[in-house]
Amino acid sequence: MDTKSSKYEKLFKEQSVWRAIFSMAIPALLTIVIMIFYNLADMFFIAQLGDTAKVASVSIISPVFSIIMALATMIGVGGSTVIANAFGAGDTEKAKNAASLCFYSAVALGFVVMLLLFLSQTPLLKMLGTKPDMWKDSQTYLRILTGGTVFMLIPSSMGMMVRAEGAVREGMLGNMLGTLVNLILDPLFILVFGWGVAGAAVATVIGNIASSVYYVLFVKKHASVISLDPKRALVAPAEIFPIMVLGVPNAASTVLSGFASTFSNHLLSLHGTDAIAAAAAAGKASMLISMVQMGICMGVQPLMAYNYGSRNLLRLREVLRKTALLTGCIGIGTMLLCFTFRHVIISLFLKEAVVAAMGERYMLYVMAGAPFLGLVYLSTNFLQATKKAKSAIIVSLLRQGLLLIPLLYLMHAVYGFIGLAAAHMAADIGAAMIAAVLFWRAWQETRRELT
Repeated sequence: MDTKSSKYEKLFKEQSVWRAIFSMAIPALLTIVIMIFYNLADMFFIAQLGDTAKVASVSIISPVFSIIMALATMIGVGGSTVIANAFGAGDTEKAKNAASLCFYSAVALGFVVMLLLFLSQTPLLKMLGTKPDMWKDSQTYLRILTGGTVFMLIPSSMGMMVRAEGAVREGMLGNMLGTLVNLILDPLFILVFGWGVAGAAVATVIGNIASSVYYVLFVKKHASVISLDPKRALVAPAEIFPIMVLGVPNAASTVLSGFASTFSNHLLSLHGTDAIAAAAAAGKASMLISMVQMGICMGVQPLMAYNYGSRNLLRLREVLRKTALLTGCIGIGTMLLCFTFRHVIISLFLKEAVVAAMGERYMLYVMAGAPFLGLVYLSTNFLQATKKAKSAIIVSLLRQGLLLIPLLYLMHAVYGFIGLAAAHMAADIGAAMIAAVLFWRAWQETRRELT
């Protein structure tokens, strides 16, 4: 094993558990925070134009790109799990073959999705509930981002695979580069050049291209456990299917989130454009809580997968206990922070007092269930790391699908606008309770398997 590989392996199996968790989680967490700023940047700078309809236009398209990110996550998480398991078992050839297969699959899938989006833009905009005063901006935003579909898939999937060999800092830097490019170009294109929504989309595409180039160069020059050699992708191309199955839980959650957003936007549209914008702003704020917890758990997942692959039960158990404590504390702390500064947060996106008040009220409900999500994310990542894909899929389907979508319609029928926010709270708490049961059963099975 070469020097780089030995250095990364020390992180996985020799460092103290707390140090290993923080070494993996902090860069992943920073990556998530960077991604949040990335997602908030377009809406923030567009909000400076003082047009609520433009804010809603960007928000209404988000489910489409949630699905694209789901595909990237499916490949990235599945690939990183296989890479880390193989790394733990000492099979670096398998790790390299899996990395190459995942990269070229992401590129191919990106072109397919791009073509489908170009061919279905008008019916798609109608399905998303785009209102007449939003149509032109929504169409522009969708068209430009569609052209950059491939470059959305590459950095999201590659960042996870880079972290699977322990290169957590490099995984973070790739995402940071794309975000910095976007943050620099957004105000230039939107406010200075006057391109509006089109400027936001162009800045996003260029940022993704920058991240993609960074990851490709890193793997070619520095990686030791992952490879982009196209010949390796052809060794066992059918392996992409079991790899993607391992990533289905994360993808399913993201896709269902997109569907739930679509259903929610349809219901919100019954209350007007202001309601869509208010819920979008509150959703961006509450996203901070859930994504922070998700970032920690996804960051630690390669550590879980490595120790599962190396059959180190004691270290795996300690990783789970301390990660659960960390996500719980951060979830509660972040919720309190968002609650305290909710007026400031909402005012970043909404300038009209009446709409901002709606956003603050909505935000109170959607934040309430968010601290429980750490358990959902920990369960999902543990199940994936130990190759229990079916149970992981069940956990992922709970929050955004089996629970949330029916609750949206039920609680909207009873409580109207605010019922949609309460539905998110109820779905989060319910999903956490069921995830706890499935997690415990899976742990008992893993313990028997490794002893």
